[in-house]
Amino acid sequence: MAKDNIFNDDIIPFSGVMNGDSEFISIISDGEDASLEQLDIPDELSVLPLRGNVLFPNVIIPFTATREKSIKLIRDAKRKKQYIGVLAQINDTEDPRVEDLFTLGTVVRILRTFEMPDDNLMVVVQGVKRFSLEKIIKKEPFLKAKIKSFPDAEVTSGEINFDMLVDTMRDMYSQVIKAYPNLPPEAVLAVKNMTNKKMLVNFISSHLGISIQEKQQLLEASTLNHRAEDLLTHLTHQIQMLKVRDQIQQKVKFDLDKQQRDLLLNQQLKTIQEELGGSPSEQDINELKEKASTKKWPEETAKTFEKELQKLQRIHPASPDFSVQLNYLTTIVDLPWGEYTQDNFDLKHAEATLDADHFGLEKIKERILEYLAVLKLKGDMRSPILCLVGPPGVGKTSLGKSIASALDRKYIRIALGGLRDEAEIRGHRKTYIGAMPGRIIQSMLKAKSSNPVFVLDEIDKVSGMSVNGDPTAALLEVLDPEQNTAFHDNYLDIEYDLSKVLFIATANTISTIHPALLDRMEVLNISGYIIEEKIEIARRHLIPKQLEEHGIDQSKLHFSDEVLFRLINEYTRESGVRQLEKNIAKIIRSRTLKIAEKKKYSKNIEPSELKTILGLPIHSNNEFLKENIVGVVTGLAWTSVGGEILFIEASLSKGKGVLTMTGSLGDVMKESASLAFEYLKANAKLLNINPDIFETYNVHIHVPEGATPKDGPSAGIAMFVALSSVFMGRKVKANFAMTGEITLRGKVLPVGGIKEKILAAKRSKITDIVLSEENRRDIEDIKKDYLKGLKFHYIQTMSDIINLVLV
Repeated sequence: MAKDNIFNDDIIPFSGVMNGDSEFISIISDGEDASLEQLDIPDELSVLPLRGNVLFPNVIIPFTATREKSIKLIRDAKRKKQYIGVLAQINDTEDPRVEDLFTLGTVVRILRTFEMPDDNLMVVVQGVKRFSLEKIIKKEPFLKAKIKSFPDAEVTSGEINFDMLVDTMRDMYSQVIKAYPNLPPEAVLAVKNMTNKKMLVNFISSHLGISIQEKQQLLEASTLNHRAEDLLTHLTHQIQMLKVRDQIQQKVKFDLDKQQRDLLLNQQLKTIQEELGGSPSEQDINELKEKASTKKWPEETAKTFEKELQKLQRIHPASPDFSVQLNYLTTIVDLPWGEYTQDNFDLKHAEATLDADHFGLEKIKERILEYLAVLKLKGDMRSPILCLVGPPGVGKTSLGKSIASALDRKYIRIALGGLRDEAEIRGHRKTYIGAMPGRIIQSMLKAKSSNPVFVLDEIDKVSGMSVNGDPTAALLEVLDPEQNTAFHDNYLDIEYDLSKVLFIATANTISTIHPALLDRMEVLNISGYIIEEKIEIARRHLIPKQLEEHGIDQSKLHFSDEVLFRLINEYTRESGVRQLEKNIAKIIRSRTLKIAEKKKYSKNIEPSELKTILGLPIHSNNEFLKENIVGVVTGLAWTSVGGEILFIEASLSKGKGVLTMTGSLGDVMKESASLAFEYLKANAKLLNINPDIFETYNVHIHVPEGATPKDGPSAGIAMFVALSSVFMGRKVKANFAMTGEITLRGKVLPVGGIKEKILAAKRSKITDIVLSEENRRDIEDIKKDYLKGLKFHYIQTMSDIINLVLV
């Protein structure tokens, strides 16, 4: 069953209710009021639970009964012409129990009943007197209870004259009725003409729009004075609410179209919040406005901020959308729009800072000084996108911090290694749950400056296309000087200028960098260090740093050049100095232990101690061959950790001319071996080789360290020499190393990584290096100190090398 539908605002508050025969139920007079109080009420009554209203004595009110029990009760009482008791429900439950009802109610008589088309029953009742519930004696088919009836509250002498209370109440209720245009004007007339003061109090109590609990308190009032005073309090509150509503409406007087309606509602909400003492979000909004007033942002950004701020003001602070919008606006105002640190244009200071932090790296330092010089002369320029490429441990990342120090700029670094989500760069749309800006914008928030030095570390290790987008594609806009003036972050959804940021990317190799991304950067190669440079770096930087970290004074420990040389030559095989620093730290820790235990120790580290502290040398046999051997050639290779030497071995065995290759070789390296073999067969007579030997012998080419994958074309010339050696029976000169790509026409082509390969040759005490003629320009670019003790031989064709390296 549906609820009992109580007519509260729709109650007929005037002369009466019209029945089916157009007869009126008149408002009772003073004499009738007295006679109602004298009626004899039985001790047992049927009890009707009533939802949504409270009945008062003397008041006539209509309501619709929809519950089956209620309809049965009313029909039974109407038929037997019995009074019924009405108790207001505490809650809206469909089938109320005793605990769901108030215990004090009103005895009523049924005046009229009307059958409705939907089988419900409309009832007009009149309150007689109050009663209290003593005991429920029957629950079916409807409630029946034992009651105790008593007269309604009476007027007593009080501090406030009762007649004045009633007159004031009459006027105030008339104001309330007039404020609701849906009520008929007869209601005001009925209130003005009602002479029975007691009935007037009860009438207003029944029809006033207050809660059930408040109405029940009025019904339970001990005296009519108290009821009138409480009623006056409620009326005063409603009058004040109406005045607030009128004030709101006076502030927003204009025609209401769709946008104006929204504005009106927001203005009303704001006024209500002010009347309540201010919104908890008001402080946040004022802070945003204050920060925004100092921003040097573009006009378009200012318009967007203002629009989004208005949207925030329309959102209720308790809504989850409020915090989302607040975080978004906070991000916008916290960004350093047009805020720059002052560059230090002192070129001598910059050069001194770079030299103090890094030994060598002359080309990199020169490029930074060039940038600073142009910036000093022009005053404003787009920052270049530098990409430092080199093996691990050569100081690429720390160089970025030195550049920031030289320019007096803020320093920011983000690690891109393994990055596989495009949203890490561009951010998420702010409508998503947990959305945040990309790492570029987050870093700008941390920097609090729009021109920091920004290091993008390990850019060659960014993942490509995946289900989460392509991070390398997202970096294209960041690292393009023509586009990053208007970088678009998905979270901000506003263009942000990155053109003043000095981006420095680092990579171990350019082979895995997206071609379009590489094209946007200025690549600066950082090669490995020679032994002399490593010794100097250890003295200037590594040893002081490790002594400080281990709490030892620099005067208490000394590393000789011999110790450092052996550390570099026998315990590390790297282009950088990272492993060298670890070994230095290990040596210092061994001394720290003795100092802590207060044992005697020598200030000088002796070479003989290295074996005790670090163990046996790891790379003791990293040298060229001691003697000339047939079919064994020293090649030069480039790896991600720098240059290496590798030996290529070839041998013949009786067979049918089958070529076998082993040593975990890649496809390109196998193709180089096949090219060398085919060229040798095609030019056998020119090289004084018997052609029949190719049909009677099998050839095996092997590259040691078979567990290590090897690939690339630069071993082509070394494989040709190894094959030539075994087929001609001539030994290969042991002090020669070579690198170069070969062709089927016999040409020797240039290869890369020359500096790293030369360092590897020097570490292995090679004296002669064979290169392609076209690699001569690479040698001329290398610092002369790197070339001491080396002799270079340049060749154009494969036949040029035979008499050069074969005994």
